Amino acid sequence: MFVELIATVFAGIAAAGIVLALNKGLGGRLPKWFMPVAAGLAMIGATVSNEYSWYPRTKASLPDGLVIAETVEAKALYKPWTYAYPYVERFMAVDTATIRKHDAAPSHRLVDIYLFGRWSPVSKLPILADCETRRRAALTDAISFESDGIVTGAEWLTPPEGDNMLATICEAS
Repeated sequence: MFVELIATVFAGIAAAGIVLALNKGLGGRLPKWFMPVAAGLAMIGATVSNEYSWYPRTKASLPDGLVIAETVEAKALYKPWTYAYPYVERFMAVDTATIRKHDAAPSHRLVDIYLFGRWSPVSKLPILADCETRRRAALTDAISFESDGIVTGAEWLTPPEGDNMLATICEAS
């Protein structure tokens, strides 16, 4: 966040410097309001560029085995261009490299889900998926695993048909 703030400030300074040099070259013919407007537009442009480039940059830096299962796009009234082209504000990735199974319950998969947010730290959430019944549950302290693969205390969620997270978990193993 701090680096992006510095980059935005420097974009404004660079634009003001370009207008200053252009004005000197033109003999002072540019209107006085042109420099702050150019600096402001450059800062807005840098901010918008950082908003839209966060997801592709983060996606490119993911290690092997992390598969993006779901993205959340954002629109905001104070950013009217987002209605035409929304940007990805957060996403969930499945760690397919660490999917675990139990021999006694072959349809169950234990996997870590990573939650990425634009201005928030990465969070890890363990998930239990039942690929046979197409449901999933977040692992909490209330869940216990028996030696025969039976899971007790899980609050199962049945996601809608075509759920990308469940599909990613079940197809990866």
